[in-house]
Amino acid sequence: MNDSTMKCVMIIDSELPIGIVANTSAILGITLGKHIPEKVGSNVTDASGQAHLGIITLPVTMLRGNKEILRNLRERLHTPEFTDLVVVDFSDIAQSCNIYAEYIAKAAITTEEDYMYLGLALYGNRKKVNKLTGSMPLLR
Repeated sequence: MNDSTMKCVMIIDSELPIGIVANTSAILGITLGKHIPEKVGSNVTDASGQAHLGIITLPVTMLRGNKEILRNLRERLHTPEFTDLVVVDFSDIAQSCNIYAEYIAKAAITTEEDYMYLGLALYGNRKKVNKLTGSMPLLR
């Protein structure tokens, strides 16, 4: 699929402190890049001859959410209509752990309904992503 039919958004809980907002978006972006590596462009060289690593080839729209919006959106993403989207979530369970093994252990004993989502990243068919997020305001 070409970039014109695809869309990438991040929905972040805007009620979080700015440091947690930044951390959440960084973690979502790194994980998203792992799952859609074909969307990371080639390295570029500037006019001074300096190299710059490739970045994502399509815009990432940052949207404002809150706990309720993120919870409702995550539930909708479990429906068959949206199973083809790439979905990355970041929660309080993950954010509270400094070691990945601790996150794995905590996740194993925490039900999904007990997660508090800090942010979600979505990538996929533009129409589907818009159906889920089209009315959401930009994160500013």
